[in-house]
Amino acid sequence: MRILVTNDDGIHAPGLATLEEVARELSDDVWVVAPESDQSGVSHSLSLNDPLRLRQVSEKRFAVKGTPSDCVILGVRHILGDHGPDLVLSGVNRGQNVAEDVTYSGTIAAAMEGTILGIRSIAMSQAYGAGGRSALKWDCAREHGPKVVRKILETGIEPGILINVNFPDCEPDAVQGVAVAAQGFRNQALLSIDARVDGRGNPYFWLAFAKARFEPGHGSDLKAIAEKRISVTPLRLDLTDEPTLTRFAQAFAEGS
Repeated sequence: MRILVTNDDGIHAPGLATLEEVARELSDDVWVVAPESDQSGVSHSLSLNDPLRLRQVSEKRFAVKGTPSDCVILGVRHILGDHGPDLVLSGVNRGQNVAEDVTYSGTIAAAMEGTILGIRSIAMSQAYGAGGRSALKWDCAREHGPKVVRKILETGIEPGILINVNFPDCEPDAVQGVAVAAQGFRNQALLSIDARVDGRGNPYFWLAFAKARFEPGHGSDLKAIAEKRISVTPLRLDLTDEPTLTRFAQAFAEGS
């Protein structure tokens, strides 16, 4: 099995090294094509107005001056050529990608691009808690990742579907199992603007999230992570809402 590994945190990210270890538990044919620098939050963007600069870091490892989606396309269509990957693994992201995160995440977008290209694709992220980014428990993803991926592949991924996996903020032996969960939703009232002024008196802003008690929905990816379970969420490329499609079709037919 040929595996293409990518991420959005960049070629030197510890999560990418973790994912390489996971991939090598599954195959000895592992290729890495990752962004040259941090591309967190770029979603499914493509570099259409700038050239893609490719740098070979070492054998089967490449850095791209571009987005995660660029990396997957370049990896599949150019670097691997006629013998494309059988699996795209994206991550392991520094921080969870749950709920509405999936619409912003470059990690998820790389898996989406793989799915668009007809390749089985899985996005993987490691949650962190009060200890912050400096206390990420990469061993959780490293130890549980291979068996989760194997189970997903054994079960099968249908065309047009990608799988979003999140590992909880705990040591590997503290994981309370796997939850096949729905995409959750947070209280967006927690999103705010942190306004500041620089040394020259010019205003600038940070997007910020207030800290408050929040009860995640039952059966959601948010709930799974809170309960120290690994969340596995199937996502689909087709964003059409069928009930609304039917309702609108009836409404416009009646009004014509």
